[in-house]
Amino acid sequence: MSAVDSVPTTAPKKSAAKVDPNTQPRSVRRRNAALGLLAWIIGILFALPILWMILTSFHSEGDAATNPPSLTAPLTLDSYREFFGAGGGASPWFALANSLTASLVSTALVLVLALPAAFALSIRPVRKWTDVMFFFLSTKMLPIVAGILPIYLFAKNTGMLDNIWLLVILYTSMNLPIAVWMMQSFLAEVPTALIEAAQIDGARLPVILARVIAPIAAPGIAATALICFIFSWNEMLFARVLTGVVAQTAPVFLTGFITSQGLFLAKVCAASLVISLPVLAAGFAAQDKLVQGLSLGAVK
Repeated sequence: MSAVDSVPTTAPKKSAAKVDPNTQPRSVRRRNAALGLLAWIIGILFALPILWMILTSFHSEGDAATNPPSLTAPLTLDSYREFFGAGGGASPWFALANSLTASLVSTALVLVLALPAAFALSIRPVRKWTDVMFFFLSTKMLPIVAGILPIYLFAKNTGMLDNIWLLVILYTSMNLPIAVWMMQSFLAEVPTALIEAAQIDGARLPVILARVIAPIAAPGIAATALICFIFSWNEMLFARVLTGVVAQTAPVFLTGFITSQGLFLAKVCAASLVISLPVLAAGFAAQDKLVQGLSLGAVK
């Protein structure tokens, strides 16, 4: 073998050198430190009201109403006991169950309806699909308060006032445009070669959606589901106007602590914390899917 033949045709790749922060210019290090400190300050400012609400919920009504508020006031669970009906008040379990039912069922319906629509607008685009997307967006331009009167009259004439299934229908229609917009961008990232291969194997559209597209777009679907669940859980205007006792949701139940006798601040903070826990738990459980789904398609 000649010496030329023994020479490798490609040179070995050099590993990327890591930048030592200590070798950076002092001005760059100062700027990075200032930006880091600013980020911490902004984060603390955003978290401070939540931390204050948690602390206030463990105070008595007298200590919670002091001005200025006391940080060293004794802690108690009286507000939580009264919220859960231990003091003879109304129990929140029925309202929490209504919110959970309306949020879960409407979110499931939104996903079932939005997935085929997003498929048609991204992978198999229809003619003038941009006009269709604008139509979906235009349905969110009308404020809810502008349409609450005809919806109330319709519910009254059809006997659907104080009915949880009316809220399911309204929450589904409210979140469907957002879900279509989000999932259209997610499904646009699905390789069309996989869909064509499934079609060659004889798979029909329902099978393709369930076994090919859904696993690939799972992060985007999870992010869409979580956002729709949060919007449905936090919605109060429809629930306040269209429900009474039977279909009362958790946000409406929360307003019951604001009475003519005054604002029960400790009870409101305790109730707000308990009502926020399902959303926080869902976001914490799906945080990896949420981040992955919201960053899908971003420029890297």
